[in-house]
Amino acid sequence: MLHDVIIIGGGFAGLAAAMPLTRARRRVLLIDAGQPRNRFAAHSHGFLGQDGVAPADIQARGMAELSAYPTFTLVRGEVVGAAGTLDAFAVALADGSTLEGRRLILATGVRDELPAIPGMKERWGVGALHCPYCHGYEVAGRPLGVLGTQAGSDMKALLVSDWGPVTLFTQDAFLPGAEMMVRLTERGITVERVPIMEMLGEAPSLSAVRLADGRVLPLAALFVGPRTHMASPLALQLGCAFEEGHSGPYLRINEGKETSVPGIFAAGDATMQMHSATLSVASGMLAGVGAHRSLLGF
Repeated sequence: MLHDVIIIGGGFAGLAAAMPLTRARRRVLLIDAGQPRNRFAAHSHGFLGQDGVAPADIQARGMAELSAYPTFTLVRGEVVGAAGTLDAFAVALADGSTLEGRRLILATGVRDELPAIPGMKERWGVGALHCPYCHGYEVAGRPLGVLGTQAGSDMKALLVSDWGPVTLFTQDAFLPGAEMMVRLTERGITVERVPIMEMLGEAPSLSAVRLADGRVLPLAALFVGPRTHMASPLALQLGCAFEEGHSGPYLRINEGKETSVPGIFAAGDATMQMHSATLSVASGMLAGVGAHRSLLGF
């Protein structure tokens, strides 16, 4: 069967992209490998109507809603290759099967490369966090840290200070300029130049960090800006263009969420520098509408 649209990735963006297409009665195939980026978080916060709900539960409900439409098909599997041109794309699955579609939507997400600090990986999503809007309220009022891993970490420290007392750990990576130091001081933010060497406490929670000079500082959470990479090589295989962001590459798309390759659309974290569930859903909806309009020759 030639599908109108094949969506690769069943996270929030992929599910949102499928909804307008299925409601337009288009033949939609969604392929999901079951490895969403948010699998490390127990709850989704700051998501209107879904605050405090487990990401897996939101996805399960989305799948159930889409499955009620007769033109929607779900395939559980991993896409290992893709090729083709407008109206004639083919994707290859790990089980050896090949599926064809007129349009593609890449909702493949990103992979986080965490700093090489012992205890970081075990605490990702609980004691080590990325987004204060998503998780800041749950750790508010307690000692918080911001890890200076990239440009803008000092700005992130200013942001996080609305949730509690903050220490900015520069990790020998950078030192804020004089003007920024004044702003940090005015907000009561401590700048710590001695690097963190270990995260302490019963994982996945965090109770403290050990510094290179042996000091132990209490912390309830450490906000980290990980380096991000494409979670799938498909966009590169297909020849899609990228932009370089502050944390890693992201896909170049136009207002209709179409990539540099005609007929290939993209949505979600792989297309943005700022990541959240709400933004992923919004971009997915727009990608679905963009692909539908493309099918009609708009």
